[in-house]
Amino acid sequence: MRKVKNMKAKKSLGQNFLKSKKALSTIVESAGVVPYEWVLEIGPGRGALTEPLLKAGARVVAVETDGELIWYLEEKFKNEIKDKKLFLIHQKIEDFFVEQSVIGKEKYKIVANIPYYITGEILRTFLGAKNKPTKMVLLVQKEVADRIVCKDSKESILSISVACFGKAKKIMNVKARDFSPMPKVDSTILCINDISNDFFESVLEENFFTVVKEGFSYKRKVLTNNFEKERKEKILEYLKSKKYPPTIRAEKLKLSDWRDLTAIFSLE
Repeated sequence: MRKVKNMKAKKSLGQNFLKSKKALSTIVESAGVVPYEWVLEIGPGRGALTEPLLKAGARVVAVETDGELIWYLEEKFKNEIKDKKLFLIHQKIEDFFVEQSVIGKEKYKIVANIPYYITGEILRTFLGAKNKPTKMVLLVQKEVADRIVCKDSKESILSISVACFGKAKKIMNVKARDFSPMPKVDSTILCINDISNDFFESVLEENFFTVVKEGFSYKRKVLTNNFEKERKEKILEYLKSKKYPPTIRAEKLKLSDWRDLTAIFSLE
């Protein structure tokens, strides 16, 4: 087997390999992996997380875009692959479809140290998928995790886009020094529980996100100034009914407010 030390991380692929055993065990523990359940791992790298997931009894589908790492993983986990405990897929995660994989329509979790430059795309793709994961445990940039859980009490398109599908919770911060190579920022283990489409039983998903994106089109503006004149009066009426100031900004509205506004506009 090719030596790990000779396999340098590729900056172009956003590779930062996690080396903290504490962080790795916390990720697996937070995922609550049980034997025989499906786990999708995005960017397995050298298999540092893949190994404890397999030890926990999971059936792991690992999607890796780096051909050199695929070669290494095939050698490292040849027995697990033979026993159909690990399914290695050489593909960009952007081109991967759960429904067309071995997982199919089965329930699954996503557990991964993801490439940070496609965090938003990964969240949008899998939270919006027809077959959604039941849980996601991701290692993301600390700043992104703070935005998702609204640490500063300011909502964003990102935080709302996650909250309408599940409940996000920060598990543990991970220092930059716990990676190789060392990134410029610290990271956070983020857990998204209770993922479902229940929120959209009363409003259409497409309409909801159209309203949210319009509301945040100029986030520093007063909310009403982001909408056409015809809708301003209805927004002002709604704000008054909720005892919100007419000068409120989009970041101060709650998830339920966006659902209410979507319902109001849908009646037009």
